[in-house]
Amino acid sequence: MVAGMAKTRKVTITLPVEAVESIRGLVAAGKADSVSGFVQHAVHVSLDDISGWGVMLAQALQETGGELTREEREWAAQTLGLGRESDVA
Repeated sequence: MVAGMAKTRKVTITLPVEAVESIRGLVAAGKADSVSGFVQHAVHVSLDDISGWGVMLAQALQETGGELTREEREWAAQTLGLGRESDVA
């Protein structure tokens, strides 16, 4: 990264009106610094959450014998009513 370049990027998002009003209420009550800051925090928490689930899944797979076998995928597809084992990731 070139010195002086911003480490953030402005984007446009669409949120339900109620959510925006709730966020603005939190800002007005001093519970959030700004709407932008609130959304940045929410995105950070969400990314950490998704990353954490990936780590947990990898650990669980390792502890239980690894990836699903073809037979396990077929059973899961049938049980879930998906029709094909390729539908089970």
